Order: sequence, then structure tokens, then C-alpha cells
Amino acid sequence: MKVVVTGASGNIGTALLRAAARRADWQIVGLARRVPDGPPYDTAGWVACDLDSDDAPDVLPKVFAGADAVVHLAWAIHPGSDEPPRHRTNIDGSQEVLAAVAAAGVPHLVCASSVAAYTPAPRWTRIDEDWPRTGVPGSAYSRDKARLERLVEVFARQRPDTRVAVFRPCAVAQYDAGSQLTRWTLSPLLPAGLIGNRWLPVPLWNGLRAQVVHSDDVAEAICLMLERRAEGAFNLASEPVLGVHDLAELFGGFRVPVPRRLVTGAALPTWRLGLQPMHPGWLALADQAPLMDTTRAHAHLDWQPRYDSQEAMAELVAGIRDGAGTASGPLAPEGAEPWLSRLAGIRLGRPSRQTQA
Repeated sequence: MKVVVTGASGNIGTALLRAAARRADWQIVGLARRVPDGPPYDTAGWVACDLDSDDAPDVLPKVFAGADAVVHLAWAIHPGSDEPPRHRTNIDGSQEVLAAVAAAGVPHLVCASSVAAYTPAPRWTRIDEDWPRTGVPGSAYSRDKARLERLVEVFARQRPDTRVAVFRPCAVAQYDAGSQLTRWTLSPLLPAGLIGNRWLPVPLWNGLRAQVVHSDDVAEAICLMLERRAEGAFNLASEPVLGVHDLAELFGGFRVPVPRRLVTGAALPTWRLGLQPMHPGWLALADQAPLMDTTRAHAHLDWQPRYDSQEAMAELVAGIRDGAGTASGPLAPEGAEPWLSRLAGIRLGRPSRQTQA
């Protein structure tokens, strides 16, 4: 089976390459803006392609030709201020992928969405795949994922000969994503090596809760979708739901109760000053993203996560602390970068990451 994977060098893509390598009859072709090398990337053939480039409309149909399936993972989750605008990769790029799948006559499309696409629900209610998908107010990531779902729905109606599957994971964690999350969330003022220490105070608001799934478990779900030529949507999350005290223990030693409005109020000016990379849109998403029911994935795919949510999050925390990563651009490690070098990278008055408003 020939499978073309966009965004194959990212968090989920890297795990998918590991999972696909265990399937001897699979041929994987990876697309990425920056082609990686070394394991596990040496198990795939590679094409350098930026989805928002002028070349994409010509390159993508040729790469997709003859493929049994396309897995669309490419997404600008939290792009830097010097990277292409988020919309160009997420929306324009996804439209190019859909057009190329149609032009090449690919029979199966598996597309990565997110819990972020869903409309907020009552805080402790579990929602299934039929819950409305209008996104979380105040989160650009959420808004983009909801729009992606609408694009895919239109595509599926217009291309009934293409089997379309969409998976919606919660937070996706693995050890090798540690440095990436450091770049996305931590201020250079805070040494990453302090994360997870017992004496570190963690400011969190009441009611915060999170679902987490390991990257390898998401990759296995994708493989099951491909093997079964699955259609429809699938929520992906592990148990248990992590509460505020669980998160505090994983990321530090003890929780400091802080009102959410205070955290959000501090996030915006410090983001604008370039002192830390997290736009308050991420805090809105963390607070309002609904809890998902995963019955459909268990029933239709026989999917069973190997990692529980605490194990997955503990791996990620260890990766942050160790500066873990891989040989790909998105997951590049930071273990060798001194803390003072990170401090020197602060550009006062210039946000390091694009707005999520």
C-alpha cells in the first residue's frame, strides 16, 4: 500500500512513520517543508513541498498519483512570527491538498482535525462525533480546525468515490515533542530543566481539565483507519481525564490557585512584549475544549491506547526537561542550547509567535 503523508516530519507524522515501518507491505512518501534525515525518517521516501507555495498545485497531484491513500497532517499549529502566515498553510494549503486528492483520484483520505473543532460543551460532559463543530471563541487554532472540517465535508459530498476519514485527537504527547512544546509555551526566563521539579509552583485555575493521548496511539489509530479503509469521524483520547491537581503534579510540585482571568490578563501583555510565546487564545482553548467520548474509535477500529494519559503527559514533561527532539525541523532538539542563549533571543516588543486571536 502506498501512502502519502503531508506534514510527515511533525509530532504525529514522526509517530506514524514508526508505526508504518512495522508494516512490511507499506510504502510511505513523506511531504515536508524541510526534509529530515536519520531514523525514523529514513524509512520513507521524501518530497520537499511547502503547501502554501506557488509550486504546490503542480507538485501535489504528481506526488499523489498512484497513492492508495493520503494522510493530511500538515498544519501550522503555533507558527513563529517570522514564518508564513498561519492561514496560508492551514486553509490555503489544505485546499490545495483536497484539490490534488481529487485530481489524482486518490481513493482514501485521512485528515487530522482536533478536539478544538468542537463547540464548547458543559465542562464535564463527554461529547461524541456528532457534536457541533464551530470552534472555541478566541482561539484561531480552533477556528481554523472548524473551517478545515467544513472544507472536508464539502469535499466528501462532491467526491463520493473517495472514502474520507477525519480523526479528532485531544492534546498529543510524546517524549520527542518536548523541545517543540518548550518553544511553543515556555518563556526563556524559565529554564526548561526546572519543569517537573517538586518545588516548582504551577499557577492553574479552578476547573481546568485535560485529555491527553500519546502520539504512538494516534499513529496506530491512523494505521487502523488505513487498513480498514475507514470513513467518518473518530475522537481519540486516553483515560483518565487529568484534573488541575494532576496537571500541577506532572509539571511541577504544587499548584498555586490563580483566577483564569488573571492568567489570561497577564498572558496578553507578556506575549506582546515577547517575554513568553503563549497567546491567551491557547488558554481559552485549554479552558473550553470539551471532553470527548471515544466509543466509536474503540468499536469501529478496535483501537485501544497503549499509554494512559498520565504516562503520555509524563513522557512529554520529561522531554521538556531533557530538551528532547528528533532530526526533523518541527521536533528539533534544544538540549544543547544554553539557557543564556534562549534569554538572548528575547526581542522586547516583538512577539515570538503569531497571534492566536
